[in-house]
Amino acid sequence: MSKSFGGVKALDDVDFDLVEGEVHALVGGNGAGKSTLMKILTGVYQADAGVIKVADKVGAIRNPTDAMKNGIRMVYQELSLIPYLTVAENIFLNYEPMRRGTIDKAQIVSKTKALLDELGIDLTPDQKIVDLSVGYCQLVEIAKALSAQASILVFDEPTASLTSSEVDKLFELIRLLKSRGVSIVYISHRMKEIFDISDRITVLKDGRKVMTAKTEDLDIGAVIDAMIGKAAERNFEWTPRDVPVGDEVRLEVENLSGKILSDVSFSLNAGEVLGIAGLIGSGRTELLEILFGLRKASGGRLRIKGKDVQIASIKDAIGENIALVPEDRRRKGLALIHSVKDNILIASLNKVTKNGLLQNKKAVEIVEQSVSEHSIKTGSIDTIVGMLSGGNQQKVLLSKWLNTHPDILLLNEPTAGVDIASKAEIINFVRKLSLGGTSAILVSSEIAELLAVCDRILVLNDGRVVRSLKRDAIQSEEEIQHAIQG
Repeated sequence: MSKSFGGVKALDDVDFDLVEGEVHALVGGNGAGKSTLMKILTGVYQADAGVIKVADKVGAIRNPTDAMKNGIRMVYQELSLIPYLTVAENIFLNYEPMRRGTIDKAQIVSKTKALLDELGIDLTPDQKIVDLSVGYCQLVEIAKALSAQASILVFDEPTASLTSSEVDKLFELIRLLKSRGVSIVYISHRMKEIFDISDRITVLKDGRKVMTAKTEDLDIGAVIDAMIGKAAERNFEWTPRDVPVGDEVRLEVENLSGKILSDVSFSLNAGEVLGIAGLIGSGRTELLEILFGLRKASGGRLRIKGKDVQIASIKDAIGENIALVPEDRRRKGLALIHSVKDNILIASLNKVTKNGLLQNKKAVEIVEQSVSEHSIKTGSIDTIVGMLSGGNQQKVLLSKWLNTHPDILLLNEPTAGVDIASKAEIINFVRKLSLGGTSAILVSSEIAELLAVCDRILVLNDGRVVRSLKRDAIQSEEEIQHAIQG
């Protein structure tokens, strides 16, 4: 398989095979090509070159319907169930059995009950999805796929939001499916799970396959080595600061707890960049959202510049000079149908309004300065922001919050989905901000980025801080990867 986007190769001549009744783990860093390969397999993308064979026959997979006809279904991390429909209605949605021109509800219920009993799922057909835990929703997704006679299932980070008991139940079901000849592609960053459940492991790196081997012949170190590359590639550029981290303690977090977090404590000094590393579901996003007033903590204390504070809302956070660049810029960060100008100004309107009226000349000056400083490529400040590239959208989002002149900048995966050049610009800008005295907390799945810019890195695992490492004491990315895996 080969696939390019805008001249950038996402997949470069990748081979992948799946045996009947096996769990084949697909691993690699962000941007390795895992999702692209699976989206080709499930008909979301079309390959530029390559052939797919299902049961030794060439399969024409032009769209998701073709994939389903070939018995291929994907269980997405973002569940696709409709909350206020029942388990039965979701399982047979768009495939309802009919009787005399109407949906045969009795048959839907009876077939669902038989399917749930067969799979050992402790649910009733009439339960509504909105009342179920994430773990049970995941099991309903699997039942839905199997109701359509799927013989190949693709799991995308299936345990990211599951409890340990829900993970056990999922693995029990996967082993049952294996015994019945269902083949499974399992995508995860969690090495322990991969070694618990998989028969083989394939590693992708930079759009190429670098290894396929039996799980029993590998250990976690060998997989991490394959993901990262040669030892020389594991040492990353990091330049000691020209300006030292300030002595002022800007933020103190003491025994912070929430839905995922448990007794998290740390401090953040003036001008410091604190990295947060961890797997999906480790509590990284929850931590930032509590600090920004998007979620409520169940316990703990926050102090800013030595003063106890309560952050119960976004307004409270902004009042304490905190800003958040969220992980999903398109849904949570930008108003996509509005202009570059409107998006940059929205968080700092108080600076360009007088008596409730916009001072347009001043507004234009601020926006044009932001466009210039952050190298935002746009034909005009009136261009609709949704028309810009991902990298330029991210720069608009950064500009929006930087115009509030925050003391503490929270960054959640700030380089996700942007090109290499924009990544470098964003990381360099974070470095420049810290030298100017702005404190930052940076969450990233890209360990290389954390190593390039952070003064200190905390590792979260299951909602707890398990390591705190000063940057100058870290020798390689591998050290952080091992800490993340626990």
